Amino acid sequence: MMVPAVLLMLGALTAVLAPRLLARARWPEREPVVALWAWQCVVGAVLLCFGLSMLLSAAAAWQAVRGRLFAAAPHGVVDAYALGASGGPWAAVTALGLAGGALWTGAMLTGEVLRARARRRAQGSELLVRAPLLPGEDPSGARLVVLEGTRPDAWWLPGAAPQLVVTTAALGRLKGSQLDAVMAHEQGHAAARHDWLLHCSRALSRGFPQVPVFAAFEAEMHRLVEMAADDVASRRFGRLTIALALVGLNEDRGVFGASTQQAHVPQRVRRLLAAAPRLSAGRRLRLTALATLVPAIPLLVAFVPGLSALA
Repeated sequence: MMVPAVLLMLGALTAVLAPRLLARARWPEREPVVALWAWQCVVGAVLLCFGLSMLLSAAAAWQAVRGRLFAAAPHGVVDAYALGASGGPWAAVTALGLAGGALWTGAMLTGEVLRARARRRAQGSELLVRAPLLPGEDPSGARLVVLEGTRPDAWWLPGAAPQLVVTTAALGRLKGSQLDAVMAHEQGHAAARHDWLLHCSRALSRGFPQVPVFAAFEAEMHRLVEMAADDVASRRFGRLTIALALVGLNEDRGVFGASTQQAHVPQRVRRLLAAAPRLSAGRRLRLTALATLVPAIPLLVAFVPGLSALA
C-alpha cells in the first residue's frame, strides 16, 4: 500500500509546511489575489492527497471497490499498484478513517452554508423593516440601504442580490469620494464571491481545529479578501481615499490602539499609505503557475504507477 501511504505523508507535510512558507513570504500583501489563489491551491492539494489516499486504500481493502475503481483501466494497471497484496486491516482502517473525515468536512461545510443563509435571511428581514422598499422598487435588485445610526459603519450583505448598507453616521463622516471608494470595496467582495471563500475556510477550521493549514487558511482569507477589495477600490479612487475612508469608519472603535483584536485594519491602512508597487506581470504569472502546480503533485503521485505500467 505504498501509494496511499505516500499520499498521506505528502498531505501531512503540505498541511504543516505550506502555512509556514506562505507566512514568511512578503509578496502576498502586494498581490492578495495571487495569494488567495495560492492558499486555495494548497488547501486543495491537502484535500486531494487525503481523498486519493482514501480511494486507493479502499481499493486495497475491498475487491468490490477495486473492481469499480479500475473497471476501465487496461490490464496490468492494477498490478502496478500492488493493491491486492497490500490489502488488509490497515487499508480498511485508513479508508474508513479518511471517509469519516470526508463526511465530517461535508457536514461542516453544509452547516456553515445553512447558518450563513439563515443569517442573511434574518438580516434581510431586519433591513426591510428598518428600510422598507420604495414604491416600484425591485425587491430582487441590488440596493443601497441607508440606516439611521450614530456609529459610522458600512457593510456588505451577500446573496443573489448583494446589498450595501451604510449608516447615516458614515455618510456624515465620509468626505468626497470616500463613500464611492467604500462602495467599490464592497462591490469587489460581491464580484469575487469572497463569502464562499470565507464559508469554506471557516468550515475547515472549525471541523479540524488542530490542522495548521486549515487554521491559517481561515485567518489569511479574512485578511487577504479585505486587501483584495481595498485594491479594487484604490484602482478607481486612489489608495489615499480608501485609507482615509477606513480611518473614518474605524477611528471610534479603538482599532488603532497598541493592542487590538482588529489589528488587520491598521495594517491595511499602512499598506495603502505605503503604496508598494505591484509585482511584475511575469512574476505574477510565475507565482500563479507555481501555485497551480501544487495540486498537480498528488495527482502525479497517484497516477505514476498506472502510467508506468502503460509505458
